[in-house]
Amino acid sequence: MKIIAMPNRRWLFFVLFCIAFLLLAAFLGDISGVIAQQGNARQKLVMVTSADYPPYEFRDTASGKDDIIGFDVDIAKYITNQLGYDLEIKDTDFSGIIPALQSGRADFAMAGMTPTEERQKNVDFSDIYYEAKNTIVTRKGSNLKTPKDLSGKKVGVQLGSTQEKTAKEFKNVQLVALNRTGDLIQEVKARRIDAAVIEDTIAKGFIANNPDLQFSTIPSKPEEAGSAIAFPKNSRLVNDFNRILAEMKQSGEIERLIKKWFENQGKTAPATSSNVLPFAKIAPRIPFILQGILVTLQFTAISLLLGFIWGTILSLFKISSNKFLFWFGTVYTSIFRGTPLLLQIALVYYATPQLTGYNIPALLAGVITFTLNSGAYVSETIRAGILAIDKGQREAALSLGIPYRPMMADIILPQAFKNILPALVNETIALLKDSSLVSVIGVTDLLRRAQIVGAEQYIYFEPLLFAGAIYYLMVMVLTWSGYVLERRLQRSS
Repeated sequence: MKIIAMPNRRWLFFVLFCIAFLLLAAFLGDISGVIAQQGNARQKLVMVTSADYPPYEFRDTASGKDDIIGFDVDIAKYITNQLGYDLEIKDTDFSGIIPALQSGRADFAMAGMTPTEERQKNVDFSDIYYEAKNTIVTRKGSNLKTPKDLSGKKVGVQLGSTQEKTAKEFKNVQLVALNRTGDLIQEVKARRIDAAVIEDTIAKGFIANNPDLQFSTIPSKPEEAGSAIAFPKNSRLVNDFNRILAEMKQSGEIERLIKKWFENQGKTAPATSSNVLPFAKIAPRIPFILQGILVTLQFTAISLLLGFIWGTILSLFKISSNKFLFWFGTVYTSIFRGTPLLLQIALVYYATPQLTGYNIPALLAGVITFTLNSGAYVSETIRAGILAIDKGQREAALSLGIPYRPMMADIILPQAFKNILPALVNETIALLKDSSLVSVIGVTDLLRRAQIVGAEQYIYFEPLLFAGAIYYLMVMVLTWSGYVLERRLQRSS
């Protein structure tokens, strides 16, 4: 049996160099942040929010910056400055705010949050700083204006919001809970739901930019009185924040901010016909969206390389004669292929601070999760590639006295890699698309930035369509690159 000689190990050193370079680029921002923090004499408070809720909190995409602005942000800056703290703002989905407080990832939260009885069991709240009302948003002409009119209808609410609790009291309605208010508006426009329950200040902006919609106010109940600041249980900051809030109300600062953010709500751009795609509204914000490409590619490259290495190790475990290694690889793969990736991300991101005390960055949590998950799938692909190699190759190597490790590294694995290249390209494409899941923990990747622009401009279809086109182009580049590499390997064999 002739042994097929493959290229030497220089490719391995190249891969390791790429990993080191990409890891350095990924965490350079975190290192610089730590250095800046050490050089700052003032203490820092971390605020968690959901920056897709204008005018309370949203990103200023038109300026070319990535700053989170809004009514809540101005209040938070004023209070922390009065107390002698610097302010750091972290963005996440609304449903992840309370878990972030419970896990110690943030000192307080502001997101137009109402201090309901259920929430008070898990977090503490400040005094009310702003009162608002709930509304029913529907298509014009639907004649759905009261809770009674919604009987037998599909009603959308934001997941974990007080509007969800309010809508649960409506009789004979089918609730649809989504993460973002913009998603609810799109569902109403697409006629997949009949109405959405949204706060009035938010509804006004959407109605002003979507003339085919209308809203009706729902009478408020005492427990739906307004918005307050949330804190971890037994936080020492509650009394200090209440004191500054009282001073802001007395001095008229709160009223000034209300006029600043709410009087011109929804007038940032003229209303556009629902039959025309107003891409002109997102044109100034395209550079902001494009900045997410680097984050997406960086995240995908790191996860892919580390996942490939980990998958290779797992595949060797699964073909090992050592029973412990065999069962470890088998059980590991079963767990990570048998549970949702989104669940794994949430566990790594929120459980790590509680279990270890380490406040893991969102990007690092995503890389770890995708590495562990991708490794499970890649291991099966590599294992199949190894087993597909003619047994005579191994027997010939052993007869020549070649040790096991050099045989696997220089003979078996390179041949297996050539055979499974199409499957690895598919895994890369899947990883690139699935990388959008890290947006749920606040990583500002391509999809997250498109959603941010949609929230700021009260339109979602256009920025998401633009992001989809970019994803498609990146997938086509990967497909073409995999095809070229496959052809070259075939010619060299």
